[in-house]
Amino acid sequence: MNKELLGKVKCKKEAYRGWKQGQVAWEEYKETVRAARDQVRKTKALIELNLARDVKGNKKSFYRHISDKRKTRENVSPLQKKMGDLVTQDMEKAEVLNNCFASVFTQATPSKSQKAKAGTGRMKNRPL
Repeated sequence: MNKELLGKVKCKKEAYRGWKQGQVAWEEYKETVRAARDQVRKTKALIELNLARDVKGNKKSFYRHISDKRKTRENVSPLQKKMGDLVTQDMEKAEVLNNCFASVFTQATPSKSQKAKAGTGRMKNRPL
């Protein structure tokens, strides 16, 4: 990073601190954030453009950049079942997560007739 970019990021942090303390207006803070974000994006684009342009002469740095972009986190921390047991195996973790997400979509919801009897929802004000 160059000094200009570091200065923008530092200004952004200072503006946030000032905004939290009530010393900086929201619009001023957002403008500082926007300027820093734009500078970071331009710098990243310039670096990638230079890497792509120099790939014939310096393949090592190009492929290092590509491999850094491809790295992902693969580990999910241990999960706890409804009974309180900790799950560490990948397949068991997948089952716990699947059960959790499936329970959201399969919960019993009151039907329209039950809502109408209870006097809730749009059915109450509906003309016959």
